[in-house]
Formats: sequence, C-alpha cells, structure tokens
Amino acid sequence: MAEAAPIDSLSESERLDMATDEAIAACGGDMRSTIRILILANEFLEFELQTQVSRGFTRGVRQGRTKAYSG
Repeated sequence: MAEAAPIDSLSESERLDMATDEAIAACGGDMRSTIRILILANEFLEFELQTQVSRGFTRGVRQGRTKAYSG
C-alpha cells in the first residue's frame, strides 16, 4: 500500500479533495448529511464572528498604523 503524501506537499486542489473525502467518510458516505453538517458548521462560524468582533471594530473606529500613516 502506498504511503499518503505529507499535507505540505499536496496542491490546494488535492488538499481540498482529501478534506472532502474525509468529511463524506465521517458522515458514513451520506452526501446529504455531509452537506447539512458543513452548512451547520458554517453558520456556527458566522455566528461566532458576529458575536466575537470587538465593539470598536463594529463602530468603525480605526486605530494604529492606518491613522498614523499620512502617505
């Protein structure tokens, strides 16, 4: 049996194919369940981003290099 290539040596397409195969296998080969779980995970991450962003960022307050740079 051939050894799997190290993750670092895979192209982006190969890495995505591998991750896709792993997700489908984790759902027992059921494509509908796989898609459902991925949508749920995406919604959870979107919620986390919306609730974890600092108040300063959401108000549009800009500090740091962008303010100091007169370019």
